Amino acid sequence: MKVVVLGSGVVGLTTAWYLSQAGCEVTVIDRQPRAAEETSFANAGQISYGYSSPWAAPGIPMKALKWLFEKHAPLKVKPSLSPELMSWASKMLLNCQLDRYRINKARMLTIANRSRECLAELNKQYAIEYQGRRQGTLQIFRSAAQLKAVEKDIALLEESGTRYQLMDSHQCLAQEPGLANMRGNLVGGLYLPDDETGDCYLFCQQLQKMAQQAGVTFLYNTDIDSLIQQDGEIKAVKTRHEEITADRFVVALGSYSKHLLESVGVDLPIYPVKGYSLTLPVIDELSAPQSTIMDETYKVAVTRFEQRIRVAGTAELAGFDPALPDKRLATLNHVVSNLFPQGTDLAKAEYWTGFRPMTPDGTPIIGQTPIRNLYTNTGHGTLGWTMACGSAEILTQTMTGDAAQYRELSCDRYQ
Repeated sequence: MKVVVLGSGVVGLTTAWYLSQAGCEVTVIDRQPRAAEETSFANAGQISYGYSSPWAAPGIPMKALKWLFEKHAPLKVKPSLSPELMSWASKMLLNCQLDRYRINKARMLTIANRSRECLAELNKQYAIEYQGRRQGTLQIFRSAAQLKAVEKDIALLEESGTRYQLMDSHQCLAQEPGLANMRGNLVGGLYLPDDETGDCYLFCQQLQKMAQQAGVTFLYNTDIDSLIQQDGEIKAVKTRHEEITADRFVVALGSYSKHLLESVGVDLPIYPVKGYSLTLPVIDELSAPQSTIMDETYKVAVTRFEQRIRVAGTAELAGFDPALPDKRLATLNHVVSNLFPQGTDLAKAEYWTGFRPMTPDGTPIIGQTPIRNLYTNTGHGTLGWTMACGSAEILTQTMTGDAAQYRELSCDRYQ
């Protein structure tokens, strides 16, 4: 079976890899000169299985109103009457109900835990080098209310078999000694020992080489003009230079999936939620994080690589605006300076932004579209790398075998 995968971010690459391992002849098309040059380039560096949660959660509507007036709020909204944003936001609000949150988080944990198993198998067989660490995620709480609110998540973690440990402030400091500056300002934390960290860009470069050696063809610097539809199927992908035919097609273009699919009558509720990151050098080992710290107050992650720290956060609803405003940089600076004031050198920070493909319920859209030979693997939001291997395996099963149990992850749930 000949398959064309559109997109070479972490989701597109893992899709190509698993399809090739299932015996498919795979071609990957991307407008960039190499893999992972967009949203996967400088993401948070988290592989956060236990932290897989939908943004649409009970209490978020009221918090969002409060955040409008806070300088370092985790969510920013650029005033807009865009019908696309209005439609997406209204669907997200409906998913803030507790019953919907439980369903969506359970789905996300199912994908994430399967992805953990897949990545472990991949690393065991190929020992991919991406400055990975396996020391877990520590979600820190600055208030008793935050500690209380995590109870709903703990119940779902237990149901899914995800390991966790509730920690008091002393245990948090023992787990991450570099947080010594926060002594007296933490009420506790949730430690997720199976979470991992690493540089997603390095992972993608390694996987691209592996896929190429396995026979996958990569067409870079290739703009996708359109999908050519005929007799109820996709016949080919039209690029600037040629028409590329295949038996089946997979759209894994992240936030850009929506626009391409609209041209063939498939409507995906994906919005480009803009995120920001800083990459800084470690200057004091004892004052730096050892793994990932997730600051619940600001929704900012501080992640350790080898001799670098990645600080990522802020969700901004501003469409495809690539600007890097100083006020967003200020929030990331504030968090890392507050948590690890002696561990990093802000003067050497590299500032970046990317568009995270977010669905209203937080769950990715994996599977067949109403067009019988057209599939999607997109909508992973902030959890692209976390869910990438599991999502790719699920899609491969859907395309090459029987994966009826994953029907609820397809775009049908929005019809």
